[in-house]
Amino acid sequence: MRYDPFQLKAIAAIDAERSVLVSAPTGAGKTAIAEYAIEKALSRNERVIYTAPIKALSNQKYRDFSLRYPDQVGLLTGDVSLNPDSPVVIMTTEIYRNQLFENPERLKNTSWVIFDEVHYLDDPERGTVWEEAIMFSPEAVRLVALSATAPNIEELASWMRSILNHPIDVVIETHRPVPLVNLFQCQGTIFSDTHALKKDGYLNHETWPSGSGREDRFQHRRNRFQRGSYHQALRAKPSRAEDLIRHLSEKGRLPCLYFAFGRKRVEELAWEHEKFDFLTATEKIEINRLFDSLCEKFELTHEPSAIEMRRLIVRGVAYHHAGILPTLKEVVERLFTSKLIKLIFTTETFAIGINMPAKTVVFDEMKKFFGTHFGFLRTRDYFQMAGRAGRRGMDAEGYVYCRVNPHYLPLTALLRIVYGKPEPIESQFSSCYATLLNLYAQFGSKLMEMYPRSFHYYQSNRKGRLKGAAVIERRLLLLKELGHTRDEGLTEKGTFASWMYGYELLLSELLEEGFLETLDEVKLSVLLCALVFEPRKNQETKKLPAHLEEIEKRAHKSLRVIHQKEILHKIYPQTKFPYFNLSRALEAWMAGCKFQDLMELSDVDEGEIIRYFRMVIQLLRQLKQAPQVTDRLRRTAKSAYGKINRDLVDAEKQLRNM
Repeated sequence: MRYDPFQLKAIAAIDAERSVLVSAPTGAGKTAIAEYAIEKALSRNERVIYTAPIKALSNQKYRDFSLRYPDQVGLLTGDVSLNPDSPVVIMTTEIYRNQLFENPERLKNTSWVIFDEVHYLDDPERGTVWEEAIMFSPEAVRLVALSATAPNIEELASWMRSILNHPIDVVIETHRPVPLVNLFQCQGTIFSDTHALKKDGYLNHETWPSGSGREDRFQHRRNRFQRGSYHQALRAKPSRAEDLIRHLSEKGRLPCLYFAFGRKRVEELAWEHEKFDFLTATEKIEINRLFDSLCEKFELTHEPSAIEMRRLIVRGVAYHHAGILPTLKEVVERLFTSKLIKLIFTTETFAIGINMPAKTVVFDEMKKFFGTHFGFLRTRDYFQMAGRAGRRGMDAEGYVYCRVNPHYLPLTALLRIVYGKPEPIESQFSSCYATLLNLYAQFGSKLMEMYPRSFHYYQSNRKGRLKGAAVIERRLLLLKELGHTRDEGLTEKGTFASWMYGYELLLSELLEEGFLETLDEVKLSVLLCALVFEPRKNQETKKLPAHLEEIEKRAHKSLRVIHQKEILHKIYPQTKFPYFNLSRALEAWMAGCKFQDLMELSDVDEGEIIRYFRMVIQLLRQLKQAPQVTDRLRRTAKSAYGKINRDLVDAEKQLRNM
């Protein structure tokens, strides 16, 4: 293989047994560096761990590496455990972090740990996992950390050197093998440069009135009278998605990844474009054959969602998001890589690490929901998705189109997103209770000496460090009051809680009260499902049947005690509420109903149902393995696991069918 100069620099570091942090644009070829480390380790009979931010990427890497290194690859993602003792093991970062505490023996003979998408360290919800995983990696292990472009890569590397006590080389690549061409659809016109966009798209106005609100009305008046008595009300002409897709087809700029920020919007766009037909007669025959073959392989032949999707597939169109069946997503991905899908509407998760580039990327809008609020895209978000444009070795250029409405996007905001400097990686360190319990088991009262090893401490000023330490101290005090710690170690309750990441406080209270022991497999599963479920905005919870009401009452009773103590100790965010939205569906599934019948029992998307059922499976596995659990509870967890993990929910079955 012919390597680029930045790849050769990283390879030289690996050959010198030095850790390496690589920052390069999406599509530049970072994976080749990871593959070199894997091959080096395999040649010496050493183990490699490859961590990925999401299960979808873990699954894809398992498929790719299994073909490249037959019979040498395993997968661990919580709900899947395939060949875990293999020399190359793909796992989510959470699983690796947990192993560092729960089973460090498994890391013996591991020479390299690869952190894919390490910039996830600044993810508000999960970033702390990356930080903890790096902090507590054994000194003997060498790291290959792969990151998107960020301005403070040297700072991140400097922190890693300070805590790991071994050299870390930094390799920064800014060049893209396939250059990107930015274009804009505005006022019903395609603009290829920002000067024309400002003049004829924004009519030389930086901001436009959105048509609502007091400020906008005043702005509207100013616009009307700014040229004397000349009336010039700013009102943008419509820019239609179908016109843009027609433009792409005529210019030969398909296949296209069309990003939209909402599942409903993704599906609406796909069906609006059913009128297009991008396939030749020969391609139609081929895609029908392949679709039928894949549906049969993944047992989707009679699934309504797959039958419906065919109407789009035969025209070279598809959609992809977390709400559709995982096996159907797999089918769509395979059709896309076969080059038979020319236009795919998808959410941003398609851009995270999954190696499926296209000639063109389209942004439906430049704003998205960030968990608590709507805001403009970050420059790094834009680069992550835009980087999927341009196929190396196939395209001279990649094309990126932004659909722009001047009423909702100031020109300055657009230019900042597309041409700005990527945001720095910032620590989101906030160790969960289970992490603190695991650390307390190892270090006792010396645990506070661990905080200065964090990236949060490294980045913070004196005030920030004091605040960070105070948060940990308050959490430790709460754990002591709840009976998880004593002297320099953990109680039985604390030992159990240390295995239950994210759900430790409530489950340990219910275990101590003896309530978990009283539950049968259905009731235990309903409780666990309520813990993992996250309702979408305005999603209603139906009243539970009488025989399940006691679970909700007991959970809320124990949670009130926990919340009172968290408020007292000023701990935020508080332990999350259980939501029993999927209780009826889960009970029916465990009774043996067909998957499609669950749609009548829930307003949750198909893919989400499977995701939550798999999360329950993951918790049941934890219960089976956790110390301080009675034989009866283990048997209940094992029985529940068997009743849930079947058909479409069985993640291992999907991977075995690859």
